[in-house]
Amino acid sequence: MHNMIPRLRETKFPMLQRLKLKTLQINVGYRCNQACLHCHVNAGPKRKEMMDLDTAETVLDFLRRLSAQVLDITGGAPELNPHFRRLVTGTRAQNKHIIDRCNLTILEEPGQEDLGEFLAENQVEIIASMPCYLEENVDNQRGKGVFGSSIRGLQKLNALGFGKPDSGLLLNLVYNPLGPYLPPAQASLEDDYRRMLGERYEVQFNQLFTLANMPIARFGSILITRGEFDDYMNLLYSAHQQENVSDVMCRNLISVDYRGFVYDCDFNQMLGLALTTSQNPRPHLKDLMHLDLEGNLIVVADHCFGCTAGQGSSCGGALS
Repeated sequence: MHNMIPRLRETKFPMLQRLKLKTLQINVGYRCNQACLHCHVNAGPKRKEMMDLDTAETVLDFLRRLSAQVLDITGGAPELNPHFRRLVTGTRAQNKHIIDRCNLTILEEPGQEDLGEFLAENQVEIIASMPCYLEENVDNQRGKGVFGSSIRGLQKLNALGFGKPDSGLLLNLVYNPLGPYLPPAQASLEDDYRRMLGERYEVQFNQLFTLANMPIARFGSILITRGEFDDYMNLLYSAHQQENVSDVMCRNLISVDYRGFVYDCDFNQMLGLALTTSQNPRPHLKDLMHLDLEGNLIVVADHCFGCTAGQGSSCGGALS
């Protein structure tokens, strides 16, 4: 795996300051039942890093003390962490919103047979990876059979009420490009997804989010190996939209790794670029229990152009 920091650290990306914290995003581990080509976490079945119970309890304590109203749980496949359900029920007890970034195929893994029912019971918003509505494209990116398993997962979630009008159970899908180019317009692509998945598989969902591929970790290394890294970065630079800067997700979100260390976003976490404060260059979540981060400078590098290029990209989809 290539070291991306030397290629990204020298940057002209605009300076950013934090706003009021709204979302606590936690990566509960890198173990996953898939090993996707675009994965910026380098997740896979052989990864062993997992958030332990003490750190999970620290997350719940932080939520009780601070203003964040959303717990956004990611991985890997977050449901494979043995404390995933404790995090969900503990957050639900605080009457805060929960997001599960689900790969859909996890619903067919042994031991996860009741996962859909658990998520419905706790009114968890599901944001599900679905990089295309065509079987060949999905299987090429994520592995043979993934598309069929994903469709079955969506149908099971629909049967539980997810994605259905007025159910209150949110099911949003995520598209990311299959190669080194920007996502198409989110609204028109959502129409295509809704038509194709509805007509062919009777699948319903609430929204489609388009995300740009980040030039880091597994995807960045593939670009370097293929001699496409510089071209992709030039695409991001040329498509930069200044108006997207004010709405990037890192301004009201912090990202926590499986050990409890804190970053400005999930991408910085994968690059090892820690959130910094005047008191601590690499704070743990325990260090931030009584610290207001509003106004704190955000650590930026060249990969940040991936969030501002074109229509913009965030964990909640396009910015404009």
